[in-house]
Amino acid sequence: MWKWIVALSIALSAVATYVVAVDVIPSIAAGALLHPARKPVRGQPPVACVEATFAGVGVTLNGWRCAAVGPRRATLMFLHGIGDNRESVSGTVGRFVQRGYDVVAYDSRAQGTSTGDVCTYGYWEKRDLRRVLEAMPSEPIVLLGTSLGAAVALQEAADDSRVVGIVAAEVFSDLNTVARERAPRLLTDGMIRHAFAIAEAQGHFRVDDVSPLAAARQIRIPVLVIHGAADADTTPDHSLRVLEALGGPKEFLLVADAHHNESLRSPAVWQQIDRWIDKLLTPTGARLQNVSTTLVQSRGLG
Repeated sequence: MWKWIVALSIALSAVATYVVAVDVIPSIAAGALLHPARKPVRGQPPVACVEATFAGVGVTLNGWRCAAVGPRRATLMFLHGIGDNRESVSGTVGRFVQRGYDVVAYDSRAQGTSTGDVCTYGYWEKRDLRRVLEAMPSEPIVLLGTSLGAAVALQEAADDSRVVGIVAAEVFSDLNTVARERAPRLLTDGMIRHAFAIAEAQGHFRVDDVSPLAAARQIRIPVLVIHGAADADTTPDHSLRVLEALGGPKEFLLVADAHHNESLRSPAVWQQIDRWIDKLLTPTGARLQNVSTTLVQSRGLG
């Protein structure tokens, strides 16, 4: 009798473990995908900036509008990465407003102080961006995004004629691939597919529809692609796949020794961005050039 009870207990434990593995763990994984940590906005707007709100798709996006000093040349739209907010660009706003650029930055849905419950890595975020662009009083518009922001910029620009150029730093090629690469090793393929299904149901989107790579195949405007050579979270291969798919003028900047979220910390990189945007906005700029790919090595972080 005792042996039978022990065997039953072992069997029940095994069943419980299996239930956790096939149901609870994927639910936790889906939650981690949909609900990145919010980073609070603590500081005041930079000089020349005022608080602003924008209407996304069913969400309110909180951000800044920053006015150009002197004659206006263009509007730069900054899009931050996952788990971040608009303050990530507060240190770079000044360099652009002083050179004649209006600057707009806002917290993505479910990030910072914006509303929204889930992050969909571009599926709904690109629709939010379109609403924000529609609220801009004038063109041209240049999008500058990092990681998630770069993915959103590429996916929206694929069919938005108001955007004349994109700076895309540390972009992932598609959500399916990068999520699998970042998934803990204990997750089997079946668990990952289950987690995706849960996330899709709760977030009202399809994982396979989130693809900067697919969007890149439709893009004909100039794009500056930037990636850290030491990025192990989203490897440079992601940017290289996007780069290859782009159909317009393109340039690639590989930043030596930079890990994820570090490629824009180098002063040399910002000098390259300044040069590229200036060239883009000249009457005979990059939009009229043949497709070209340039590999630039920038050593050291400032």
